[in-house]
Amino acid sequence: MSAAEGNNGDAARRFVRGQHSGVLSTISKRVEGFPFGSVAPFILDQSGCPVILISTLAEHTRNIDADPRVSLIVQPYSPDMQVAGRVTLLGLARRLDDKSALGPRYLRFHPQAESYFAMHDFSFYRIEPVRIRYIGGFGKIHWVEPAQYLFAESTLVEQENDILQHMNADHAENLCAYCRHVHAVETTQSAMIGIDPDGFDVRCADAGAERVLRFDFTAPVTNALQARQALVALAQAARS
Repeated sequence: MSAAEGNNGDAARRFVRGQHSGVLSTISKRVEGFPFGSVAPFILDQSGCPVILISTLAEHTRNIDADPRVSLIVQPYSPDMQVAGRVTLLGLARRLDDKSALGPRYLRFHPQAESYFAMHDFSFYRIEPVRIRYIGGFGKIHWVEPAQYLFAESTLVEQENDILQHMNADHAENLCAYCRHVHAVETTQSAMIGIDPDGFDVRCADAGAERVLRFDFTAPVTNALQARQALVALAQAARS
């Protein structure tokens, strides 16, 4: 794998980490052979695999259970959608037997799904990438392999909750400073809702409305010590 290929994989994963919904296409069981598209809120696990919460009653779930091949396109709104960046992830959707492990993380990003999460007919499905199409802008078009896209396992998975509790309890003022320094958002209410090897996410109040802001690390973070160093460095930059 060349350095450029690796960079495209990292760029694609970082792009998807900044989004939380996409269009899921499954292979229709009802209208055989045709693609079936549906809106799909998602989160990424620490490796970069999308995880969706879906009901057994949904058309796309029935399609997945019959044929796990799916496509997820992720693209933020832009006045010119043709030139905006986007990622299309082709993969296999697998049902997760345990909802509890990823449940808290999913609900931090999608708190409106709490009532769905409590229902027995809703389950998590993880999409395991087979190939990724990354368009970073006009003329920046790349096919990316899973090995280039996925992030290796790290101890940050087990340490995420402790980091969030510490930051939200003891460093809320730093979170507000991050919002101002990186995104020019003035807020007095903010909470870190997720941290991963590529960066972290903060939910804040902006002009009376809540929004989630993404912050990218300049280098990968794989444990709590590295996370602390990156967050301290960002706090110092925000103060200066």
